[in-house]
Amino acid sequence: MKFKEALGIDVSKGTIDVVLHLSRDYCQFENSIKGFKNTLHWVKKQTGQSLDQVLICFEHTGLYSLPLAAFLDKGQICFCMVAALEIKRSLGIVRGKNDKVDAKRIAEYAYLRREQLKPTKLPSKNVLKLEKLTSLRERLVSQRAGYKGSMKEYKAMLKQKDYGSLLAVHKKMINYLDKQIGAIEKEMVQTINDDQKMKQLYKLIISVKGVGLVLGSNFLVTTNCFMGFRDGRKFACYAGIAPFKKQSGTSLNTKSRVSHYANKKMKSLLNLAASSAIQADQELKLYYQRRVKSGKSKMSTLNIVRNKIVHRVFAVIKRGTPFVPLYQHTS
Repeated sequence: MKFKEALGIDVSKGTIDVVLHLSRDYCQFENSIKGFKNTLHWVKKQTGQSLDQVLICFEHTGLYSLPLAAFLDKGQICFCMVAALEIKRSLGIVRGKNDKVDAKRIAEYAYLRREQLKPTKLPSKNVLKLEKLTSLRERLVSQRAGYKGSMKEYKAMLKQKDYGSLLAVHKKMINYLDKQIGAIEKEMVQTINDDQKMKQLYKLIISVKGVGLVLGSNFLVTTNCFMGFRDGRKFACYAGIAPFKKQSGTSLNTKSRVSHYANKKMKSLLNLAASSAIQADQELKLYYQRRVKSGKSKMSTLNIVRNKIVHRVFAVIKRGTPFVPLYQHTS
């Protein structure tokens, strides 16, 4: 189906601003089920076309855009939920900003790319739940680290007999957060086990050395159970661990480096996984030691290990069998 019109939607907490690209018609509705229904009725009235001829596009704004995405997905209405940075960088130099202007720019972006954009497939309820659990765990771990850091500083600089109550409060908060993090991790495991597909994929993922519950859960969430990414190289680009070369004429010719545009959370988790893997996996351990001994950079070697982990994960998913270390079968 070739889209004849594009609808840009700027989503905020209480309202959604909508603009039709060709007619430049604008309106504002509530960010609610009632508002979504009124929006679709308005689009039909203004365009005189069926909804399958109008490409609906809006930015991914987390909790604010999720109700709209769920409504459209339930009604089997085609829509594209795009990263805000992608839209921003595609428009060139722009000035000024308000909700109406943003909706207009989103509509323009969607119309110009109506042949290339792929419809968004909303993840299942279990994947969405797992995403919220991993995000909550990350926040609690960050808070716990803050309390641990403060407690360490207090112990080093203050007399415990004078500030015993202060240290006691920190210790209680750390213990409380430990329990809450443990409870969330149990619910993460339960959520995975409640979904047969996720359960099978998770078993394959954690068969790779260095991959545990947290990284395994994030693989399921970021790939939408490997339906959003089917190639390890593309996922490596997304995670910011794929090196790219910069070369132009004779004045610019730098060595390959990773990009700053990345899922920083996944990149950090892969870094931890690589550090663990070179200790637990004999093959990766020998590779790391051999490359560093030859004079190669430790960081670049660790990045190669990160890429190896990603490609191993995608390999076991594609093959459908757990990872088997090759060194076990060598003489």
